[in-house]
Amino acid sequence: MRFWVGGYAPSRKGDAEGITMLQAGEADSPWASGPLGLSPTIVAAPGSPSWLAAHPSVAVLYAALEADGTVQAYRRTGDMTLVPLGRPIDAGSAVCHVAVSPDGSFLLASCWNDGRLVRISLDAAGRPSSPWIAPAATDPYGSGGPVAAERQPEELLDLAAASRALRAAAGPEFAHLVPDHDVADAAPSPAAADTEASEARPSRTHQTAFLGNGLVASTDMGLDLVRFWRVGGEGLRFVQEVVFPKGSGPRHMVWHPSGHLYVLTELSCEVFALQPGVDGVWRIVAGVPLSPDVRLGSDTAAEITASRDRETLYAGVRGSDALGVVRIGGNGGVLTSVAFVEAGTHWPRNHVVARDMVLVAGQRADEVVSLPIDERTGIPGRVRHRTIVPSPTCLLPVA
Repeated sequence: MRFWVGGYAPSRKGDAEGITMLQAGEADSPWASGPLGLSPTIVAAPGSPSWLAAHPSVAVLYAALEADGTVQAYRRTGDMTLVPLGRPIDAGSAVCHVAVSPDGSFLLASCWNDGRLVRISLDAAGRPSSPWIAPAATDPYGSGGPVAAERQPEELLDLAAASRALRAAAGPEFAHLVPDHDVADAAPSPAAADTEASEARPSRTHQTAFLGNGLVASTDMGLDLVRFWRVGGEGLRFVQEVVFPKGSGPRHMVWHPSGHLYVLTELSCEVFALQPGVDGVWRIVAGVPLSPDVRLGSDTAAEITASRDRETLYAGVRGSDALGVVRIGGNGGVLTSVAFVEAGTHWPRNHVVARDMVLVAGQRADEVVSLPIDERTGIPGRVRHRTIVPSPTCLLPVA
């Protein structure tokens, strides 16, 4: 099995020269349990191709060139050859994620440094053009209280109720990890209020996910939001947002066949389940800390993926260099943390599940490792194979 590999170039204090290809076992096999090997650089990309996405119907690959703030398309001209397709498209500062619509008519770029969410049109050949910037997010914890008065309609999350529900779901062992949003805060002093007002939090859009029927979700880890959009015309129409606990930092998501959206929070290292009600309004319905062994303040969660049978979630944690394993129960709305195991490499920035293996990109170890998944428990074991890969940040299966 083969994977495109994106990474950090010297422009982002890494050692990657561009996009490469990783081979796990036999190239034409759907299994990834064999030895790992890396190709030479396939196409140079000094702007740091930190995230990659493929077009669904034409042989085109897209890279978020994070250091340049642009999105570049590459046309595949052979099994292991890429050439630039069109010019780089300006997206925004520190563009860190790209996702292509299921019909291939546009892609969405997420920008970490300036919070932009950008829609970029794609023509029949997959060539990008015409960037459109979505309306910016505003801080739900700004002036007016924990959630500003004008932003408390029924579609927004009641944080107090959510805290009580999550604490009950977590049980006595983990209840202390749930933020006390149901405990009234003391009135801030005028000096404290002035300080808070002067320390505006930045918007940091990090990922988008297509949920079907023209609905899109985006994370804003700086403002603790998941925003929902409806695709229409040449842009996106804002539908709703769900407010997460302050400082939790929603980063990446995975869509589940049950209709739940699972969200990994970078700063609090938790997994939350979102689901729309009968009224169509999305709400948090469950949440669980990855582990009591998480070191809050120094650990940061990175990637979340689902097992092949969609019964287990895997979340990478940088710092502790671990994989949190969360079991999905009930109709998809029950989450249980079952393990917190070694990732086998330093700074697990990204990982992918390939049948019975999980491949982990160790960004600061300059390597990719593979770990077998126990078919009975779903828990990854110890490293089976590893290979040198300069500053890897993204692994994308080759279609």
